[in-house]
Amino acid sequence: MLMKRMTLFAVFALVMCLCVGTLAGCGGENDVVTLNVYNWGEYISDGSEDSYDVNAAFEEWFNENYAEEYGFSVKVNYTTYASNEDMYNKLRSGAATYDVIFPSDYMVERLINEGLLEPLNYDNIPNVEYIDPAYRDLFYDPENTYSVPYMFGMVGVIYNTNIVDEADVGSWDLMWNEAYKGKILQFNNPRDAFGTAMYALGIDVNSEEISDWEASLALLQKQKPLVQSYVMDEVFNKMKNGSAAIASYYTGDFLTMYESNDALAFYYPKEGTNVYVDAICIPTCCRNKDIAELYINFLCSEDAAVANAEYTYYGSPNLLVRENEEYIEVLSEVHPDAISLIYPDENHAVMSSYFHTLNDEMLDVQNDLWSQLKIESTQSAWIPIAAWGIVAVLVLYLGYGIVRKRIRESRY
Repeated sequence: MLMKRMTLFAVFALVMCLCVGTLAGCGGENDVVTLNVYNWGEYISDGSEDSYDVNAAFEEWFNENYAEEYGFSVKVNYTTYASNEDMYNKLRSGAATYDVIFPSDYMVERLINEGLLEPLNYDNIPNVEYIDPAYRDLFYDPENTYSVPYMFGMVGVIYNTNIVDEADVGSWDLMWNEAYKGKILQFNNPRDAFGTAMYALGIDVNSEEISDWEASLALLQKQKPLVQSYVMDEVFNKMKNGSAAIASYYTGDFLTMYESNDALAFYYPKEGTNVYVDAICIPTCCRNKDIAELYINFLCSEDAAVANAEYTYYGSPNLLVRENEEYIEVLSEVHPDAISLIYPDENHAVMSSYFHTLNDEMLDVQNDLWSQLKIESTQSAWIPIAAWGIVAVLVLYLGYGIVRKRIRESRY
């Protein structure tokens, strides 16, 4: 009898929990909806070092202005990725759902082609009017159907002036200079890594010739013995603390590193480099599209856009940012050449090109060659370990044989 009562009580409790859960999902005044935002690391003003906390400000703004209308408040769940490819694989796998993502131009193009982005309702994003027309209608989204520009920039070479001879800088060749073996960092993603080799070789970074990609692999293989490690966000600590001396990375991140280590310097290689636009998009797995669009609109507002530009030191396509005197003053204080590095004028022109998405065949070629490079790197790293392991086994075996021989001799 007691067991029956306990069972009935458990069933009743379960039903009540389900009912409460159902009611909580129906928009009661105490409901909280989670907005899942997936962005690059170090790519939003987050409240650290007394900066403006963009996500907290959005939550407060939404909850004050829209919570009553929608019947719930909003909480931002903010997570980060290290590369476009990491983001794509996570999104494609369906392992998690996101409401807002920040892919780069060529990845936006790929996501559109694969039907993984939602068209935007600009009625919810009126602040798009502040986006510079120069960064609208671009090749990856020619009718601005799926994306709003967030930041832009270029890739260059960062080097430590205490270690690197100034006579060696100016070209991509520095990344292959044997004098700095063990002090060089290479991108840990295929598009950027192959890009460094292609620019060095004078090859079109959007080439559809397999031989071009194979030639680039050969150059990366030549570089491999010189590379300390393949990195993404790890580059910050390594260049700040001087454990590495040379790295190819993004302009804004150089300025962030420079704040912690003023021995660092930067240049755009004379052979040319990659220029890119990172955009804000809504993936098809989004569960809160209206809220996601309001979030995008908030990012385009002056306070948020200025804070993000000041925090990241990336170029902002938002005209309100470039007209903000405080922002220009901040850049001038960070580095004497910050403005010309971020916003090159005709006197600081840089030869550059965009990455475009590759067709399926070339994507397979790129990924296969990248896997070949990385597998070889892993195998190379294990060769000395395996060699010492074999030596250790032989020593133990020989030692064991000598001991056994002596034991036998002592018995007779």
